[in-house]
Amino acid sequence: MGLSSARRLPRVWPFLAWLAVFYAGWLTLVTWGGYWSTVMAHWPIALTMSVGSYVAGSTPMGGGTVAFPVLVLLFDLPGSLGRNFGLAIQSIGMTSAAIYILSTHRPVDWRLLRPALLGAIVGTPIGAAWVAPFVPDLWVKLIFGVIWASFGILHLVKIRELTSNQGVAQHASPYDLPIGIVIGLVGGIASSITGVGIDMMIYATLVLLYRSDLKTAIPTSVILMAFASVVGIGSNVLLSRIAPETYAIDPQVFANWLAAAPVVALGAPFGAIVVNLISRTPTLIVVSLLCIGQFVWTLIHEQVSGITLAGALAGVLLCNAMFHAMYYLGKGEPLIPMDKPAELAHEDAEG
Repeated sequence: MGLSSARRLPRVWPFLAWLAVFYAGWLTLVTWGGYWSTVMAHWPIALTMSVGSYVAGSTPMGGGTVAFPVLVLLFDLPGSLGRNFGLAIQSIGMTSAAIYILSTHRPVDWRLLRPALLGAIVGTPIGAAWVAPFVPDLWVKLIFGVIWASFGILHLVKIRELTSNQGVAQHASPYDLPIGIVIGLVGGIASSITGVGIDMMIYATLVLLYRSDLKTAIPTSVILMAFASVVGIGSNVLLSRIAPETYAIDPQVFANWLAAAPVVALGAPFGAIVVNLISRTPTLIVVSLLCIGQFVWTLIHEQVSGITLAGALAGVLLCNAMFHAMYYLGKGEPLIPMDKPAELAHEDAEG
């Protein structure tokens, strides 16, 4: 048992080093800054993110998927605050999960992830500077609702097929590069508006178009969302220093971040561990129902009606039409059999 643990330690030491650095920095900031009262006063968001971080690590959904509706719909705070907090907290939680995934050499689809990272580093700052600040608050809430209601419907309709995919898709086509870049650009802009979205885009592409195993698709989406979150919150902080009248960040973002950060640093990696030990089906079904529920809640809470209601419903239909188009395009995509050596499958995934 001791020998086995010793062999595993070199694999996880970057993750353990990350945790040591983060907690040392957090404790120093809270203690020297005199923020203990702030941390204690914001315990409800820390409790909320204990669930949100698990969702972030175990599903293709960022922790902001839980934080946004809680802050915006339950606490009736602005959509911009929910977005900025989502990006800020994911920059810790999903980064922590991503480091764990990379440290333990979980399979990741690098052929699609690499160009998506390039697209995100361009699309996310563009969205932060020229799109997100000018989107009305109601639209932010509805865009968030539409994205994740569509995700929920997709999984309820295709859950058996999505969870039955096994292996790593053998996709080596000239379309991988442009598809990845488009995911990064469009997903980066979407994430700059709502705090999430780019993770769902690469996940949907992998499971629908390439028929990837969820064991590959989910870690890939986690890494991309972690990267987009760091770029997104970094862009927002920089812009708030340059032009605070346009890009101001609500002080409550920092206060909530202080309280929730130490929770998500462990919660998201925990989700990444658990998802490989239990069936994904129950978690995905529950999360999908919550996604649809938050959309209905948004419509009722914001008293959406008329053309705006029709537009929101049309958005859900359009997203699902795109999902089904991808599904039929990817039908029959060959997979690496599960009895193929794991290291070979991993090499193919990395290209």
